[in-house]
Formats: sequence, C-alpha cells, structure tokens
Amino acid sequence: MDIIFTIFFLTLLFLFLLFSFLAIKIFTGKSIDNSDYPPVKGSVFNLLFHFNDLYDYQTQVAKKQPTYRLLLSIEHSEIICTTDSRNLEHILKTKFEKYSKGKFNQDILQDLLGQGIFSVDGDKWRQQRKLASFEFSTRVLRDFSCSVFRRNAGKLVRAILQFTVSGQAFDMQDILMKCTLDSIVKVGFGIDLNCMDGSNEESNSFMKAFDDSNELTYWRYVDPFWKLKRALNIGSEYALKKNIKIIDNFVHNVIKTKRNLLALERDLNVKKDMLSRFLVESEKNPETMNDKYLRDIILNFIFAGKDTTANTLSWFFYMLCKNPLIQEKVAQEVIEITCSLGNLDSNVDDFVATITDATLEQMHYLHAAISETLRLYPAVPIDGRCAEVDDILPDGHKLKKGDAVYYLAYAMGRMQNIWGEDAENFRPERWLNNGVFQPESPFKFIAFHAGPRTCIGKDFAYRQMKIVSISILRFFRLKLADDTKLASYRTMFTLHMKGGLHVYAISRTS
Repeated sequence: MDIIFTIFFLTLLFLFLLFSFLAIKIFTGKSIDNSDYPPVKGSVFNLLFHFNDLYDYQTQVAKKQPTYRLLLSIEHSEIICTTDSRNLEHILKTKFEKYSKGKFNQDILQDLLGQGIFSVDGDKWRQQRKLASFEFSTRVLRDFSCSVFRRNAGKLVRAILQFTVSGQAFDMQDILMKCTLDSIVKVGFGIDLNCMDGSNEESNSFMKAFDDSNELTYWRYVDPFWKLKRALNIGSEYALKKNIKIIDNFVHNVIKTKRNLLALERDLNVKKDMLSRFLVESEKNPETMNDKYLRDIILNFIFAGKDTTANTLSWFFYMLCKNPLIQEKVAQEVIEITCSLGNLDSNVDDFVATITDATLEQMHYLHAAISETLRLYPAVPIDGRCAEVDDILPDGHKLKKGDAVYYLAYAMGRMQNIWGEDAENFRPERWLNNGVFQPESPFKFIAFHAGPRTCIGKDFAYRQMKIVSISILRFFRLKLADDTKLASYRTMFTLHMKGGLHVYAISRTS
C-alpha cells in the first residue's frame, strides 16, 4: 500500500509541477493588463476544455468582445481572435504582405498538408495559385467539370433511389463525401475512382484516414505536448502517422496511375485536368516539383474539393429538413425553372444532362439558401494569418510580431452587429432583393476567404453544390431520421457533421 500511495503522490506532484510550469510560461510577460492589446479571455486551457464545442464557445466570447486574446505556451506568440470585418480587410487585403501563414501554423500543418497551397507563402504559393487559377479560368475545365458534376449527380440520385424504394434511412453526408471525392479526382486528376458504387475499399480507407488526420492535426493547437508525442511516436501522434501513411499510399497511387495514362497519350498540353499541367511543370523542374511536392499539391486540392463541398451540402440538407417550408420553396423553384425549359422528366440521366449554366443562373433562391448555409456553417469555421511585424488593427488593438490573428467565420455568421437581430435564424431571403440574389462583402461573408488568397474555386464549388441540390430536390423530399436530434460538428479544419446526416428520402415522382 505504501508503494502505491507513494507512486500516486509522486504522480500528482509531477502533474502539479507540470501545470505550474505551463501556467508560468503562458502568463509571464504577456502584457495582460495593457489596454493597448486585445483583452485576455483565456488561454490554451480554455481551448482544451471547450474543444468539442469550440466554435460555439468562441461565438459566446466574441458576442461580448469582438476582438480578444488567448495566451499560449509558445514563446512570444499569442492567438488573437476577431469578428471585426475591418480587421479582416486589414490582414487579408490592405496589409496582405505583412501577414503570412506563419511558422506556428506551418509546423502544425506540415505532416498532413505539406507544401500545398493552404500551408505555404511566397513563391510556392504564387506558383501553385498561378497554375490553378489558369486552369479554373479555362472554358475546357468549366465544361468538363460540369459534365462530371452532372454525371455524378445522376449516380447520387440513383443511389438514393435504392433507399427510397426500401424505405431505409441513410447517411447523406457519407454518400456526399463519396460523390465529391469522385468529382474532384476526376476533374482535378482525370481518374475515375467510382467511390459511390461502394467497391473501392482503397478510397473508403483514404476518406476515413483523411477525416481522422484532419481532426488529429487540429488537436495539435490545444496539445502542448504534440511535438514530444510525435518524437516518441505515441498517442494521437502515433494515430496520425498511421493515417498519413494510408493517405500517402492513396495519393502516390493517383500520381502513378496518371503518369501511366499520360504515357499512352501524345500531347501533354491538351488536357482537361489540373494534374496533367502540374506533371508537365514537374518535367521542367523535377528536383523542385518531385513526387513529394506533387503529393502535397494533390492532397490540398482534394481537401478543398471534397470536404468543403460535401460538408456544406450536408449542412444545407440538414437546414432544409429543419425548415421544411424552405425546402419546398427551393424545390418549387427547381421544378418551375426546369419545367419551363422542358426538363421535367422522371428519367434521371435525361434530367441532369439538361442542367446548364443558364439553368443555374436562374435559381436565385437556391443560391441564397446555399449562401445562408455557408453563413451559419462555413466550410472552414476559423482561419487566419500570422503577423510578420508589429502592427495596429483598425479597431485600435496592437499586435506583436509572431502573434497569430484568427478570424472566426462560424462566430461571424451569428453576430447581430453584422447580420441583424435574426442573425442566428436560417433565412435565405436576407440575400435577395426583389427575388434577385445580392452578394455581400467578402469581409462580412468570409466563407471563401478574401483578398489575394480568395478561394479560386468559389464558382466551381457553387456550381457543383447547385447541380447536386437541383438533382436531389427535383426527385426527393428529405426528412431527418430523428427530428429531435440536433446536429453537431467534429472540431477539425472543416466543419464536418459529427455522426453523419441520417435522413429518409421520399420520392417526388411517384
């Protein structure tokens, strides 16, 4: 008993000393009472305690203090959180060159996203953005992507139809993830995965590994020992390493498959997908653009094209189920516009084949409903930059070099001073003027970032989400499997719905 007591006492003493050391390191020399700097509203311990409801916690703090500080155990570094649109314009546009992703963020992201577009600055960012921007601006990619989106939307409808016939509930988020992965890999890399038929086990393993890696990497923000755990290969870092190995194998197989396909073709420059262009560039500069760099580029585009779109659609259909009158209003717009074009046919392939850009442009209420979803449930709920120099924000608060400045997109969508007293209500009409969609300032509606790093795939994403939404709402009325259950999120880089979205689909054509 004495030995057990001694071990227990020593363990408590070690934890106390460790906590005391961290507390001293966190709070020493941080100008806590200096009103020139944002007021302190907690530390890394607050993030740790509220990790599972992090974005709602940040919202409650921001309602009382739009710009505030959280203290970290990182020397000379603090987290500044803000919902002030003036501050966003300052760091994302006006003083763009004075802010970067920063070493703090890059260290956390390195193992998962590597040197991809979301984690780099400078020449590497400019090179990737230039090549990607060119591809997104071409008519070839636009036409090709639309044909892929229509084809996969048709597959999606047929997959849901099987559940409708059997009367079974199904996980809408899971099937949307498979649909968007099929789409981004085909559009971006020219390869057919066929995830939706359920036979591609490698793709299923990749999706799970990527989602888990997303969450485990995000955990690093609140785990002061993650570097030690990585060095020892234990705990969450051991799990992350295993998942990244699965991810790497998948992506390197994509590169290998694409190279084999290109070897059978003559002209590398006449291609519809982005990977072909990056492979052409890699031949010009093989030392810099090696397979590791290509892996990072590919993974970042999958991250952008799969997670963000599928997550937004999941929240969109969830909100339509929670607001059945709005669901019917969106469906009625879909039916009326497609009917006027002569497209009202119960044949899935015939219907989706006739969804054109002209069709999409007429659906203002659908566009408003998707935008309203992104306002409340932004695909990336928090993002930010790192100050490269001492600076003063437009709201008067000072920053020190090395401070991380994060804008709280999830919280901003719930701020009454930005969106009015009904900010927390799902109301697509707020986006319409006489029935016509009216965009908002990107520094107010920050779902697609803003400034020079504005999401180049914004129109691409809206196009895919509209095509999928039109196809599903034309053929089905959706109902939650459990109306009493409120959806929640996994705390990760993207707003992934926790536990999936389980719904019933009722046919509109029967």
